[in-house]
Amino acid sequence: MFEFKIEALCKKTGARAGEFITPRGTVKTPVFMPVGTQAAVKAMSPRELEEVGAQIVLGNTYHLYLRPGAELVAEAGGLHRFMNWNRPILTDSGGFQVFSLARLNKVTDAEVTCRSHIDGSPHAMSPEWAVRVQRLLGGDIAMCFDQCVPYPAARGTAEAALVRTTLWARRSKQTHEKGARSPQALFGIVQGSTFGDLRTQSARELMELGFNGYGIGGLSVGEPHEDMYRILDVLNPVLPKDKPRYLMGVGYPPNIVEGIARGVDMFDCVLPTRNGRNGTLFTSFGRVNIKAKRYERDFSPLDPECGCYLCRNFTRAYLRHLFHAGEILSARLCTQHNLYFTIGLAQRAREAILAGNFPDFLARFSAAFKDTRDD
Repeated sequence: MFEFKIEALCKKTGARAGEFITPRGTVKTPVFMPVGTQAAVKAMSPRELEEVGAQIVLGNTYHLYLRPGAELVAEAGGLHRFMNWNRPILTDSGGFQVFSLARLNKVTDAEVTCRSHIDGSPHAMSPEWAVRVQRLLGGDIAMCFDQCVPYPAARGTAEAALVRTTLWARRSKQTHEKGARSPQALFGIVQGSTFGDLRTQSARELMELGFNGYGIGGLSVGEPHEDMYRILDVLNPVLPKDKPRYLMGVGYPPNIVEGIARGVDMFDCVLPTRNGRNGTLFTSFGRVNIKAKRYERDFSPLDPECGCYLCRNFTRAYLRHLFHAGEILSARLCTQHNLYFTIGLAQRAREAILAGNFPDFLARFSAAFKDTRDD
């Protein structure tokens, strides 16, 4: 069971407010999805994720396959029961690890052979493998196996990866449709690097196969933001209007807002949690490096406009102290804040679309959020 509908559309920008229905609940879009790579969002409990407004989280097929093993997760009752998360889950296919762990991999049309980054043991990943493992994990949305290329990529490299991604998407869908009926939705992934015509070709080939939704992969891999936005502008009129669009691996606040303005419905990234653990915080006025000396005697809230637990109860000086003292609480508070801010940003964009004033929201955010770091 998977349904998607658009509730409001900004005619000036293409921003969409909608919702999709899964067996474990309805998700309001636009939405940011925290990443729980190994069945846990780092430094956060499921209850805390609910408190910061998370509607859906991610699990990673490759990592969970290696540890603790997809069969063990299935034996535990599936990923939801294993991690005690009762809301929807999306599982990545493992295709990104073909890119991020390239030094350990050999890629052919048939499969990707690799060695575990944990113990060096040999493994083979394929579209069939990805679908079977994701079915064992039991998430609500599964992703096709795909090949992401680095930036910059030669056109020939991008073309070869596009052809392979379409081949793997076809095999993913065939495997997904075999055997017992499953309520699990399956998304295809558009590739093509920064070549607009290749992106269009990839999208159309996937649309011919037909999927519940469409991921946009291969961005946020080092390309300038302008190239990301240009590709989203190319894809916005091409991708089907009645299917959700998922910009994979994007979590920097300006990228989220600009992506929403170009018709994207779903986002995920480790950036908010990773930056939080490292002391970099997102606020209504830009990025803050809480490690900076200037905050040593700053007894004001981190962000007076934020309603998260951190901003309601603690000062910048205390947060800086926790970080420099090596206290675990610093990672927890900063992670919680960044997720609250990022999830809330998508929710505020949704409210603006529904109210018919998204262009004003976009202009105010762009003017307020400063892309700077403290010394």
